[in-house]
Amino acid sequence: MPRSSKLIPATVARGLRSLVRDAIFFVALPTAYRLGCLRRMRQDTALFVEETKTELSDNYTLLVNELRSRGLTCKFLSLGHYRLGVLAYYTRCLKLAYQSGSVRFIVLNDASAPISCLPIRGQTKVVQLWHACGAFKKFGMSTASKIFGDSEAEKERHPYYENLSLVTVSSPEVVWAYEEAMSLEGKGIVRPLGVSRTDVFFDRCYVDAACKHIDEVVPAARGKKVLLYAPTFRGDLKHPKAPSGLDLQKLCDQIGDDWMVLIKHHPFVSQRPAIPRPCANSVVDVSDRLPIEECLCRADACVTDYSSLVFEYALFGRPMAFFAYDLSDYDDWRGFYYDYDQMTPGPVVTSTDGLCHWINDIGTSFDATEVFAFRDRFMSACDGHATERIADEMMRLAGDDVPAREAL
Repeated sequence: MPRSSKLIPATVARGLRSLVRDAIFFVALPTAYRLGCLRRMRQDTALFVEETKTELSDNYTLLVNELRSRGLTCKFLSLGHYRLGVLAYYTRCLKLAYQSGSVRFIVLNDASAPISCLPIRGQTKVVQLWHACGAFKKFGMSTASKIFGDSEAEKERHPYYENLSLVTVSSPEVVWAYEEAMSLEGKGIVRPLGVSRTDVFFDRCYVDAACKHIDEVVPAARGKKVLLYAPTFRGDLKHPKAPSGLDLQKLCDQIGDDWMVLIKHHPFVSQRPAIPRPCANSVVDVSDRLPIEECLCRADACVTDYSSLVFEYALFGRPMAFFAYDLSDYDDWRGFYYDYDQMTPGPVVTSTDGLCHWINDIGTSFDATEVFAFRDRFMSACDGHATERIADEMMRLAGDDVPAREAL
């Protein structure tokens, strides 16, 4: 009896949260959208939606500039999911629903339950850029049998990928994975047009400026080779944690003074491991100081685990290794679209000693052939012109002739 009495409040709380969620997504948001539809349709307006970040992300910047060069007005709305309280989040969802009723384009880069529940009218096109290249970790409906994310029943009751008109991906190879994850099989919505933000990696001026900026922010990196350690988070989206398997002190002791280690944690991770004091001159956490794009430009070698940044880094054809000390646990928890060991274009190591051996051996053992094959397979549509192709396709979907681009 005492045990049951303790469970009742939790059960009641879950029931109340479910009722509130149903009321918001089945009644309030569709109603707000219909009210928004009463306003004049803004044929020249694109609304860019950020699910978690509070500022316009790099996923959007190039496309915003491209659409503006074509005469479109671009607006931005952040929902602040997982960053703001529930009331603030739902308030912003209502604002999103209302504004969505009168715009020509809605542009997303993440799963969106608010957009998925709206009765979107045909004049409005919803474009999903997604926030990752390739197809590495499973997501969406692909994780229905995994621990990560909601159950299949919850995903079907409150879907995240409805109303999409276009999903852009990095190559024909990964179309199937996005169709599976978003339940879009056979609809022709997932298109290998490239990933807009990767265009900067083909801009020599951007790459040179990024490398210069890194050396300004981290002066100790000047004249040294840079090793980028960029792991993904562990745990769920509500309680993300940094991985704990790397022994930084041992890494510093074994790789030599000609390397500078830059650590870039996943943006969801707020509590990050402290850097040992003896490593202060050779290891720097730049998570809050530098964008990942700049870090990739400067890195002479990259170490990750299950992060999709491996696809972007492959564009440079440089060495990479995979520190996967908890691979079996991660696979059980979330899973991968391809066999991990066969897919990764570099050695998979499970200990700090193994990682140090790889770093010290890069000069004699690295063969770029494997990286280039990986790039051609998973990033073939990323060639520096993805943004223009995406904008062209958006105009085509809208039913208009593609306007000529203004000279920039």
